[in-house]
Amino acid sequence: MKQLTTLNNVRAAQGFCDYLNSINIRCVLKPISRESVSLLVTEEQFESAEKELTEFQANPHQAKYLDASWQVGSTNSGLSYGGNPLNLVPRFLKLSLLIQSVSLLSIVVYGAFVLGGFEWLFPYLQFSPTAPHTWLTPTIMHFSAMHLVFNLMWWMYLGDKITEQLGKRFLVLVFMVTALASNWLQFTFVDANFGGLSGVVYGLLGFCWLYGHTSGNTQLAISPSIVGFMLVWLVLGFADLLFINMANWAHLGGLIAGAMLGVFIARRHKKSKVN
Repeated sequence: MKQLTTLNNVRAAQGFCDYLNSINIRCVLKPISRESVSLLVTEEQFESAEKELTEFQANPHQAKYLDASWQVGSTNSGLSYGGNPLNLVPRFLKLSLLIQSVSLLSIVVYGAFVLGGFEWLFPYLQFSPTAPHTWLTPTIMHFSAMHLVFNLMWWMYLGDKITEQLGKRFLVLVFMVTALASNWLQFTFVDANFGGLSGVVYGLLGFCWLYGHTSGNTQLAISPSIVGFMLVWLVLGFADLLFINMANWAHLGGLIAGAMLGVFIARRHKKSKVN
């Protein structure tokens, strides 16, 4: 095999190597030191790998490199990841304004709840059919740190996938549709005592899943293991077998709305390409 490049960030190298393997370019990592690694590819695929390397070097934080590790299932590379910084702030600043805004508002609202502002803030953000602003505001309310962190991780991951592949306006569309569908369904079948971004997260999942499947866009597709996990979680919630109370109808409403929107937009895109 031939050396493609060397990298001083083992995490990034692992993601890029997994991405190359996911697109059928054989790649192997060879440790050089505790903080650097060499990437080896076959000679016949070297030119193709070089083109991918150019794109990677221009933007190494693209979601597709992280997603490739999920797809390939790379959990034990035998490499030491050392103490290199995660660069969380630069990564966050590269996200779309909508992703940043929803994330920061969710953190601020949760902080206000923890500091004693629940009694006056919750009634203002609580869903009400007569107050249009509350048709969306439940998405920024979370009632535990685990609830908040879990939702924001998926929101940033899936939201960035949609932004990268389809553009910012499609993320706005998916957010609005799934937020409205999930909040209205939860209110209709249960009550107004709910909150969280989970309905939107399920909506993003449904959108990526069905859009990727319908359009053949492998970069937006979700791995079966992730879909299976989220669907099992949904079923367990309805079966009341979990240790926490969940807005199950919001989850289901978001999933259905996102999936339907994904199929609709994918078919429109395929039709426009034909014409």
